[in-house]
Amino acid sequence: MGNTCLFSFLFAKQITKCRFSLFTMADVIFNKEEDVISPENDVIDGPLCFYDVLADYFVHVPESGKPVLDLIVQLWSQSFASHIFSLLFHKWMFEVHLDNPEVLLRYSSALVQGATNVFWIDIQTNTKRFRSIFRYLLDDVALHHSRLNKIPLQAQRDMYLLLSRFILFYNSAGKIDSFLKQCPVFQTAFLVGSPADIFVNELTDQLQKLKVEPVLLHYLSEVKVLQGIELRMTTSTRLKTCLYGFTSPGGPMYPTRAVRHAANWVK
Repeated sequence: MGNTCLFSFLFAKQITKCRFSLFTMADVIFNKEEDVISPENDVIDGPLCFYDVLADYFVHVPESGKPVLDLIVQLWSQSFASHIFSLLFHKWMFEVHLDNPEVLLRYSSALVQGATNVFWIDIQTNTKRFRSIFRYLLDDVALHHSRLNKIPLQAQRDMYLLLSRFILFYNSAGKIDSFLKQCPVFQTAFLVGSPADIFVNELTDQLQKLKVEPVLLHYLSEVKVLQGIELRMTTSTRLKTCLYGFTSPGGPMYPTRAVRHAANWVK
């Protein structure tokens, strides 16, 4: 708790130092003369959050992010550090040049871990507060090799697995075909199968972890997009077994009646 309070104090201090520049950045986001959101930010679905503003700001003025980044690195072992890093520096990672491979690997790992954690916060609360981060990682990174290739291959694989688990949750099922075509090379591909097999295996794992009924129902309603995708027999059987587990009352899934009905419809 002490480290958290210390970070909050120091972070607020650093942000205060750059508040005038942030106001300038806000002028880019909001057209004060017309008192409307500028067209550049129409892509933001939902309320504009502080981390959206700061993430853009640290890309436009990279030197202003260094003091905050230094604070995060000092508290690297704390569980909240990766959360904050992913919120504030998910764009900076791909749009500012980094030439130190060791640092790049560390930051890439923190980004994936932090994004995983904040996306799970959305799932547990059945909200989509962090949808803008997901959409950036999918639309502007995973679907664009020039940016994805900036991070190490292992981080690219981890990013692919991460996005596979949450793509249905954030209503991006229509981009699955393009997403599968951008799958990085997996050394174990001969064991796990094609990009589609990897994707469906991650999705199956995700389904088994979901405990929030509205979220699970949403996933089940989206699973139909997998129809027509060619899969290995083992992958297909694993998914069907998972779905079958949701059709019966009792353990190990203990599904509600609504979940059983939805799973029966999918099956």
